[in-house]
Amino acid sequence: MKTVGIVFVIFLIAVIITAAGILGYKIFLGNEESVISLGADIIENETAEPPIIEKEVEIYKGTSRPVAVMIDNHKSALPQGGINEAYMVYEIIVEGGESRLMALFKGENVEKIGPVRSARHYFLDYAMENDAIYVHYGWSPQAESDIESLEINNINGIFESEKYFWRTKDKSAPHNVATNMESILQVAQNKGYRITSTKSSVLNYVTDEVNLEEGVPATTITIPYSSSNVVEYTYDEQTQRYIRTSHGILNEDWTTGEEITTKNIIITFAKNTTINDGENKGRQTLYNIGTLNGYYITNGKAIQITCEKTTRNSQTIYKDLEGNEINVNDGNTFVQICPINANVEIQ
Repeated sequence: MKTVGIVFVIFLIAVIITAAGILGYKIFLGNEESVISLGADIIENETAEPPIIEKEVEIYKGTSRPVAVMIDNHKSALPQGGINEAYMVYEIIVEGGESRLMALFKGENVEKIGPVRSARHYFLDYAMENDAIYVHYGWSPQAESDIESLEINNINGIFESEKYFWRTKDKSAPHNVATNMESILQVAQNKGYRITSTKSSVLNYVTDEVNLEEGVPATTITIPYSSSNVVEYTYDEQTQRYIRTSHGILNEDWTTGEEITTKNIIITFAKNTTINDGENKGRQTLYNIGTLNGYYITNGKAIQITCEKTTRNSQTIYKDLEGNEINVNDGNTFVQICPINANVEIQ
């Protein structure tokens, strides 16, 4: 009996040892598979392509609604304030061979803007296509009528408190009205205007540098609005920007004294004529609906383009001569809408 018992115990111990061995082997295989699997994941992660992070356009972003401000461009109005902070600036002929600027701001806290001048009706077309609040100091009869009929969200500084629009002492009237973005937004809120916008940019900005390889050299651009009002741009290869001169005067910021520069220039040729409104002030109107000819200039080169606008409030589409919408460098842009017969020189 004792011998049988001993044999049974030995047999039981052998069974336990064998079972433990099998279990241990399975655990080992399981761990090995985990290690192999983990190793595969590591290798896969090491060889995978890094995620592509798209750059965001800097000049036009966010949901702040654009603000369009009429800026005096008479020789006596220089220097001007806030121009370098604008993402777009439109320059168009007005009476007497002069031109006026409309500077567009988006999300910029500009401390001094001006000198602010009166509205002209055809500038409204470009305020509308940018979904902008339109800011001015006075208006022509045509602009007043269109602002009402088109229901333009506008701010006429003449009717606002002097704490929002004030006259400076370093210039003479009417070339001395100033404002700032804080004041404009406060008045806009007082009037119940929408101050956010989801409208896309008029221009197709891209973050990759646009170099117009097929373009002609454009290091000096001369744009005559009249014999007494000539705009010039000179290309700076170091900064890859254009330095602006008008009326033979280097344009500088009213506050900082910095040169006014731009990354992009768009030239549009449009017919203008004098309005016979009985006031004999030589006010102009602009024929800007349809397909107009022009140029896109950036980084020292220029190409011919077309500028297509179907209605007053539709966005202008700028295309190359093959019919493709042009890509525009991420940076501020001067849109020079000049007389159709202007002798523009690009060198």
